Amino acid sequence: MKNILVTGAAGFIGSAFVRYMVEKYPQYNFIAYDKLTYAGNIDNLLPVSDEENYRFERGDIAERGAVRRTLQTHQIDTVVNFAAESHVDRSILAPDEFVMTNTVGVHILLDECRLHGIGRFVQVSTDEVYGDIETGFSVESDPFAPNSPYAASKAGGELIVRAYHITHGMDVVVTRGSNTFGPYQYPEKILPFFVTEAIDDNLLPLYGDGTQVRDWLYVEDHVTGIETALFKGKSGEAYNVAGENQQRNIDITHRILKQLGKPETLIKHVPDREGHDRRYAMNCDKLRALGWQRKYTFDDALEATVRWYQQNEWWWRKIKTGEYLEYYKRQYAARLAAAQE
Repeated sequence: MKNILVTGAAGFIGSAFVRYMVEKYPQYNFIAYDKLTYAGNIDNLLPVSDEENYRFERGDIAERGAVRRTLQTHQIDTVVNFAAESHVDRSILAPDEFVMTNTVGVHILLDECRLHGIGRFVQVSTDEVYGDIETGFSVESDPFAPNSPYAASKAGGELIVRAYHITHGMDVVVTRGSNTFGPYQYPEKILPFFVTEAIDDNLLPLYGDGTQVRDWLYVEDHVTGIETALFKGKSGEAYNVAGENQQRNIDITHRILKQLGKPETLIKHVPDREGHDRRYAMNCDKLRALGWQRKYTFDDALEATVRWYQQNEWWWRKIKTGEYLEYYKRQYAARLAAAQE
């Protein structure tokens, strides 16, 4: 490995990966590639913007010509693909964009990598491909059972990656991460959404009874899980990157309010979203066998994350305008009105 292309590099997890890798591996060149959609934020990469082994290029993985030029110009030999539409609520409102990026885009990127002779291709996926799991823990050999357009589009991308490994012998690895949180997360996901809304004393629209269970993983631990799979993962294999820390949404909400010193009266239970999975949980023994282990406790990571949003209003206040407010109205206005009737 010498020249590593990181796609979706201005998003939440992708930018955390770039910041970590650029600093840790000065012997490698990192080319950050991002379409800069609503959730792609160049500010996320400011901490490494002056580093000699970092470059940024704006581009779409679904544009074959742009991908080809980038691979050739920078003599790319390794690709880590974070590029994705990732918010379930938006996938219900506008599924076309999810299929285009998460399935078609993966195919185009992968096909260009095959033609270019890429050494290793890492596809960053999600626990949501397994679907709802009432008890126990999902393992990598479990069948896919996606329940949202987002999850289905990610599963589609994974299947294409597998097909290119089997058909063309490409060196591919897949990681499936659990519910990730931390700094620089676009404030549509529950934790940054509720933290930033609570700071302004706005109502927190909690879906249903709030007892949906998610496996919470700190972004820095997710990044090192992907790093482990990149360097040590077996070609053609998938690896779960799990927090192994199941928490109910209602409990997370209470903890946010307690840390911020805000009243629980801000919680407003609203009609649930369509097809809302009740529980995700994964086993990550397979990744641990490669030497990976989590560094952060959930309590410390949650406290640090909430504090980061308190201390970095410059980052999120300019996001919560324009398109963001239009989306908020589409997704929550009617639900909040119904909850208050």
